[in-house]
Amino acid sequence: MSGTYLVTGGAGYVGSVVAAHLLEAGHRVTVLDDLSTGFREGVPEGAEFIEGRIQDAARWLDGSYDAVLHFAASSQVGESVTRPEKYWNNNVGGTMALLDAMREAGVRTLVFSSTAATYGEPEEVPIPEDALTAPTNPYGATKLAVDHMIANECAAHGLAAVSLRYFNVAGAYRSANGTVLGERHDPESHLIPLVLQVALGQREAISVYGDDYPTPDGTCVRDYIHVADLAEAHLLALGAAEAGEHLVCNLGNGSGFSVREVIRTVREVTGHPIPETAAPRRGGDPAFLVASAERAKRRLGWRPSRAELKDIVADAWAFARERAARSESGGGS
Repeated sequence: MSGTYLVTGGAGYVGSVVAAHLLEAGHRVTVLDDLSTGFREGVPEGAEFIEGRIQDAARWLDGSYDAVLHFAASSQVGESVTRPEKYWNNNVGGTMALLDAMREAGVRTLVFSSTAATYGEPEEVPIPEDALTAPTNPYGATKLAVDHMIANECAAHGLAAVSLRYFNVAGAYRSANGTVLGERHDPESHLIPLVLQVALGQREAISVYGDDYPTPDGTCVRDYIHVADLAEAHLLALGAAEAGEHLVCNLGNGSGFSVREVIRTVREVTGHPIPETAAPRRGGDPAFLVASAERAKRRLGWRPSRAELKDIVADAWAFARERAARSESGGGS
């Protein structure tokens, strides 16, 4: 049965892939994005596009929508430390306006893009949903505040909501029309696209921040999840949402890969030597950050089908090369 969905932030990396999955499942999709970090060409073919802010969602949201999938947020950890006011305004203020608009329009289902940054430095690994939430930066703090806000909305007004807390998203997705949707940030801060920049000759070497962690090879271990697996979890969450309940689910592979494992895999996939440079540890980087996704498996029926790091890197590499080729031919980035 088809539905009608509003995808906020649907011109961004994860939002665009989720919008594409919704369309391919036969649903009607409207993307709301202010293009501050998203890209107009990232909006999948077949989706209606509204250029606007979530603070103004009430202008477009009405009772014809079955649910909202909410990705619109500021998400750079470093920037959140230097400009916390932007993050409280966009992430918390924007979501408050969105919840008000949903209540007024009678739209009673929400899937929220949350983050593992709500946990801070974990006391146990793999991290369960009932672990202590102690964010170490304003980005994580604002996402946790939104989770609390959603929980209150569910209890007071019967909203059906699922928050999906994910860890390191990577890879790319080729949509039904052949368009490849992948990861691009400005500035880029995620490991896999940074290492791929070295392979493309856009960066001389990759910095390894600390090699003396209590891990098998001394570098940090992180849980990577393919963006298409992530998108499938969002569609499953729509069916699992229940009135009056705020369900929180972690998404991850349940086993991590170290920084050096990622670099070795990129070398294997690209054939490039990928020079490394040693750098000091970064403050607040835990040795292990790996999810327990048992609740998502139990409540959503979700299991990642693209868990191999080599496959994740290969898809990201295909997107990076296509993007580089377009740039060289004058077709934009």
